Amino acid sequence: MPKPATRLRRPRLQARASSAPETPTRYKFTPEQFHRMGELGLFDDDNRYELLEGDIYIMPQEGPEHAVSKECTVSRFYESPRSTAWHIRVESPLRIGDSEPIPDVAIVPGRSTDYKQEHPTTALLIIEIAKTTLETDREKKLPIYAKAGIPECWILNLQERVLEVYREPSGTRYK
Repeated sequence: MPKPATRLRRPRLQARASSAPETPTRYKFTPEQFHRMGELGLFDDDNRYELLEGDIYIMPQEGPEHAVSKECTVSRFYESPRSTAWHIRVESPLRIGDSEPIPDVAIVPGRSTDYKQEHPTTALLIIEIAKTTLETDREKKLPIYAKAGIPECWILNLQERVLEVYREPSGTRYK
């Protein structure tokens, strides 16, 4: 006699509270849950996603001006003398607390092979290139970088045609 079919169990997100709240509450994802969702194919391949303070954001498509600005920025760093103390990461995640921002350019300590097991948790310099993401970069990402103690962040502001330089992190702000 054949065995009855067993029901496959889907992995469940573990609620952080022991009981359901009385009012609707925003659910915050952990980086581990974010990665698991990706492994399960819950994100489509046509978009890029970022985890900022437990919230998942779809990143806008890259425009030509953004792409050229990023290429020019990165080429300047490649022209500088090579160092074993730092290396360049382009559109690669950082693991900062409950966030995994993807800066356009990050100068991180050490060699790239130092990060085979996990993403860097800090950077020496972050460069965000912003036109449509200017508000998100200023309001969401800068506080994350400041809180992590990243000493310097630049926003190449394509709307106003200026370079915004942020130094001396203090709490969730730069002085």
